[in-house]
Amino acid sequence: MTENTEAQALKRIETPLRITLAGLWAERITRAFWPFWTIAITSLAAAAFGLQDLLPIEAAWFGMVTATLGLIWGILHGIRAFRRPTRVEALIRLDSKLPGQPIAALRDTQAIGITDEASKAVWAAHRARMAARAATAKPVQPDLQLSSRDPFALRYVALTALVMALMFGSIWRVTSVAGLTPGGTANAAAGPAWEGWAQPPAYTGKPALYLNDQTADALTLPTGTRLQIRLYGEPGALIVAETISGRTDAPPASEPAQDFTVTTSGKLAIEGAAGRAWTIIATPDRAPSITPAAEISRDGEGRFKQKFTAKDDYGVTKGEVTIALDLAAVTRSFGLKTDPETIAPVILDLPLPVRGSRAEINTTLVDDLSESVLSNLPVTLTYAATDAAGQTGTAEPIHLVLPGKRFFDPLADALIEMRRDMLWSRSNAPTSLQILKAVSNQPGDIFPDDKTYSRLKAVIKRLDTEAKTLTPKARDEIAKELWDISLMIEDGKLNNAKDRMMRAQDRLAEAIRKGASPEEIQKLMDELRDALDEYMREEAKKNPPDPNDETSPQNQGPTITQDQIDQMLDKLQQLMEEGKTAEAAELMKQLQDLMNNMKVQQGDGQGGKGSPGKQAMKDLGNTLRDQQGLSDDSFRDLQDGQEGPGADGKTLSERQQELRERLRALREGGKLPGQGSDKAEDGGQALDDAGRAMEDAERALEDGDLPGALDKQAEAMDKMREGLRDFGEALSEQDRQRGSTPEGNRQAQEDETGEGSRDPLGRPNSMRIGSDGNLAENKEIYRRAQELLDEIRKRSGDQSRPESERGYLKRLLDLF
Repeated sequence: MTENTEAQALKRIETPLRITLAGLWAERITRAFWPFWTIAITSLAAAAFGLQDLLPIEAAWFGMVTATLGLIWGILHGIRAFRRPTRVEALIRLDSKLPGQPIAALRDTQAIGITDEASKAVWAAHRARMAARAATAKPVQPDLQLSSRDPFALRYVALTALVMALMFGSIWRVTSVAGLTPGGTANAAAGPAWEGWAQPPAYTGKPALYLNDQTADALTLPTGTRLQIRLYGEPGALIVAETISGRTDAPPASEPAQDFTVTTSGKLAIEGAAGRAWTIIATPDRAPSITPAAEISRDGEGRFKQKFTAKDDYGVTKGEVTIALDLAAVTRSFGLKTDPETIAPVILDLPLPVRGSRAEINTTLVDDLSESVLSNLPVTLTYAATDAAGQTGTAEPIHLVLPGKRFFDPLADALIEMRRDMLWSRSNAPTSLQILKAVSNQPGDIFPDDKTYSRLKAVIKRLDTEAKTLTPKARDEIAKELWDISLMIEDGKLNNAKDRMMRAQDRLAEAIRKGASPEEIQKLMDELRDALDEYMREEAKKNPPDPNDETSPQNQGPTITQDQIDQMLDKLQQLMEEGKTAEAAELMKQLQDLMNNMKVQQGDGQGGKGSPGKQAMKDLGNTLRDQQGLSDDSFRDLQDGQEGPGADGKTLSERQQELRERLRALREGGKLPGQGSDKAEDGGQALDDAGRAMEDAERALEDGDLPGALDKQAEAMDKMREGLRDFGEALSEQDRQRGSTPEGNRQAQEDETGEGSRDPLGRPNSMRIGSDGNLAENKEIYRRAQELLDEIRKRSGDQSRPESERGYLKRLLDLF
């Protein structure tokens, strides 16, 4: 019964026992023969890489002998180290993994109590439990780890080399080893007699070709493609004939290893038994081309924007623009009369897309060179693009005035001019010093605060001691300080609301006189509106209006309402957009006179500040200003090369989404003025277009395309300005339908009686926008207009007058 229990138990574990025994075989074979198969795999990898074809015959023979001896040693080492596993060893390993080693217990015999029935019963129960436990045996996994025997992981190095050889080499190259042995030429006939590969330049993105698989008679390959041909067998049995490399130091045609590059179209042939021939059509890599836009724009902060298009057959890898001084076009006056010092060209990298194809790029260069001496001077812009092959395409130079920040405060503008003169030539330092001393001699109220004046005096003191021996480093430090002072004067915050309003008027008038860009005009218009609002709020708090008190300042003398001021500002902006600078300047002068001489009321009670339409217009204006701020932050991140969160922790795209939602709420809120009128419809369409541009800008910001986002943001701001203008006209029409104000009636009466001053055409000046008079009924007006036109023509043809004046007069003639 004991032997029967043991036999049954062993029979139940026969399958796991055999598997464990097989694992022991695998374990001992691996440990004994790993050096053999490591050497074998290494030799196979070297042969697949074609190492035997590259080495001298002596080195190849040495390698073959070494590999052979290594294989023999590996076999002998394995035979000596190998120990055949037995069934008992497998049974012991299987039993060692079971709790209590039940198999060994089954093979034991009872030593005492053989005659005692109770003892025999206990022994039988014990064996039954051991048999049941043995029946749960499972195969034991072999230990194939070789870390202790191969601490340097040579086996893995060999496997990696073989994988690389199979990927980048050819298994057929192994057959060339037979050519190194006696009679190897005959043995090589079993494999290919030659092999060839065509590897196009990596930047083309084209795959490598195995020439043995190419059945076509003609192959189209990019110029620069590397051809590798290997000839096997008896030297001279095969030769390479080609006319596509243009080599002057080509090796013998029978050389087994041929490496050359495709430079031109021609023929390629492997002549001999089983040879091939192809017609090679080489496609040259064309140089990239780049085309900048003829126009360059300037925003309110002085940044310039210029679109450009770059193309290349495989993709542009680099682009740059060189900005150099156009000395011949500079008007040599004042500090520019002297010859300039060496002014190095400014080289800017062009923005290129991070993702996607670069075969055709349409984007915008945005930068700010306001602090450069080249700012607001004639320059030449030369755009260039480079491809992966190192070829460079250059556009024709563009001659223009480089946009930069312009200063409309007279004092700030004067400081910037002195700064430019010193950067132009250090010989201008004494003259600049004299002018700065004259400016600051009796400062009066021309400086916004004492800090600005103190900083300028410090600059003058330093320049007084270093003017004659001014070094480039000191010049740059003084120029930086003058720039900061000018910014403080131009953008500094005045404490008095009336002073801020007057300064905003003066700056806007100066901008109109200088022909500022629409973006600059818009920025100054917004500044003037804010200053007016703040001034009127303060005045209202100081002197609340009392309509029943005839002695009240608001009821004495002529007055003007905020709505009338807004109408004049809207008309002013329209004239500037239409290019009518002379009329805009005249209207600006009227506005200044009115603000200086007349009392100001908060509103007329209809379209006033408290009405829903007026408040919606205010909200729309605030949205426009916030959009401008977001555009400024986008440009800053473009300059820094990375996008960062704002002060509120939100990304640019999140802020753009909020502005888009705010604009949509304004559009759909129904509070914008003139609902149902044509102008309101036009304004609504403009706001819809602005919303779509904002959405495009939001997507561009999410994709990291900052130049594209800036373009869309500029488009959104333009459309919002159109909408503001249309709704402003709708609001004015709405006010006219409700009836004119008493002030407007009184002004109309003054116009009819001819009181007040008259303009150059004989029309009475008034604070109203336009005139209702019939010009056709007044022949004197036509006579005066003809005299003015003749005088303009006369002066525009006078060559003694400055070029800038004659250009302005010619533009006037183009308008009329």
